[in-house]
Amino acid sequence: MLVWLKGYRRSWLAGDLAAGAVVAMMMVPQGMAYALVAGLPPVAGIYASILPLLLYALFGTSSSQSVGPMAIISLMTASALAPLAAPGSSLYLTLAGQLALMSGAVLLACGLLRLGFLANFFSKPVMNGFTLGSSILIAWDQLGTLLGAELPHWHGPSAALGLGALALLVLARRHGAALLRRCGLAAGAADIGARLAPMLLVIGAIVVVWALDLDRIGVRVIGQVPAGLPHLNLAVSNAHWQQLLKPALLIGFMCFLLSMSGAQALAAKKGEKLLTNAELVGLGAANIGSFLSGAFPVTASLSRSAVNFSAGANSQLAGIVTALLLGAALVLPTGWLAPLPLPVLAATIIVAVLGMLETATLRTAWRYDRADALALLATAGGVLLLGVEAGVVAGLLLSLGTMIWRESRPHIAVLGRIAGTEHFRNVERYETETRSGVLLLRVDAGLFFGNVEAVNASVEEALALHPGTRDLVLVLSAVNAIDTSALFGLLDLNAELARRGLRLHLAEVKGPVMDRLKQSALPDKLSGKIFLSTANAWTALSYQDE
Repeated sequence: MLVWLKGYRRSWLAGDLAAGAVVAMMMVPQGMAYALVAGLPPVAGIYASILPLLLYALFGTSSSQSVGPMAIISLMTASALAPLAAPGSSLYLTLAGQLALMSGAVLLACGLLRLGFLANFFSKPVMNGFTLGSSILIAWDQLGTLLGAELPHWHGPSAALGLGALALLVLARRHGAALLRRCGLAAGAADIGARLAPMLLVIGAIVVVWALDLDRIGVRVIGQVPAGLPHLNLAVSNAHWQQLLKPALLIGFMCFLLSMSGAQALAAKKGEKLLTNAELVGLGAANIGSFLSGAFPVTASLSRSAVNFSAGANSQLAGIVTALLLGAALVLPTGWLAPLPLPVLAATIIVAVLGMLETATLRTAWRYDRADALALLATAGGVLLLGVEAGVVAGLLLSLGTMIWRESRPHIAVLGRIAGTEHFRNVERYETETRSGVLLLRVDAGLFFGNVEAVNASVEEALALHPGTRDLVLVLSAVNAIDTSALFGLLDLNAELARRGLRLHLAEVKGPVMDRLKQSALPDKLSGKIFLSTANAWTALSYQDE
């Protein structure tokens, strides 16, 4: 807790204060917009940005993370609660907080149990597919708000505001930084200034609506924002614990995954070391804080964290400054926010989520590994066609399924010696020499219940192609583990080969694997020998032939 405070330097203060102020300005429109995505009043987005930030600063380890509302988590929240209550109802608000509590408890428990490694079960292509599908879904859902009515019945003034805001935000994203640099700003300041375009646009939109009374002609606005800090909330619905369990697990998992993907990238730039399990605890505490604030599940936003980093954040104090400024904004009169038009908030959501789209991963995966590319597309399609929860489950199953499929079909190479050396390579890739009667096979995967039959089948195929084989050597340099099923498979293979007059040898068995094998009957029953190296096996078996 507060480990960063022990080594705090006075020289960091200016950067933390500046970053905290910049992110606070960014958080106001973004938090309110993501609250709308979650089906909650806009002020809930600000509530979700105060206590969570403070609690993450106590327990988290990243100096750049900005914890609060995030588009994909907001969408998952809406997807989980829509079947249980009407958006905006008191029950809906209660369940949103309860979902944050349960997600926080899941994250906290995983951190205390040191289960941070579970994040490794989502591959990058599947994660990219989930982001792709979610971003498209969020953008599509905001079209009605952007245009003031569902297609094709546009509301003219609303559509003009929404589409105009959309165009300005796109221009700011693409050309804002370059324009500010031409005006004399340094590159870092120009990038930060361009990212503050949504806040400037919100202020401009409020002025336009107020000056022209656009709300009187049908432009929807957020209305009165309650002043004051959020009250302590302990409301839960006892009837919905079981129904919220699965979405809480999924949201907790996604909160951690999304947070870590950004945190690791920023930590690498600063040379920091992240403590995975402490991050779980920090995110868990942040979500419990969001529950206490009457808000909804939160995680770190990559875009805000990047701004926090660029603005000079040196420690978690930057997050504390952001939280205090947002709290001060609620303490002050909030009537000026009432005319904020919903079409402009919809435009900020669309630009933010479409900015998360990237096709580089798909293009790379398509060239490098079609299975990963298909998993990416299937995950995106699952989110779009089946819903967010189904998409998350599909993505997880695809990640595990792809891994199991690959491990169940290990590459097995016939080896030969490169002339004049002790190096042995795949005969299909190198010019090598082989010896009659000796077959060297390298197994390029761990041996477990899922691939032992495939390995034995590959061995039989290789023996069929080399009918004069008397000595078979399995080179296990790439085998990190052999489970019980694979052990019995090797014993069966040894017995079958012995029945046919062939000897089975092992070579280059790794130490931990050998330690396990010594606890079994295989070394004693092996018809051949266990060699330290492939070269030793080659020499010994060649000598025997002579």
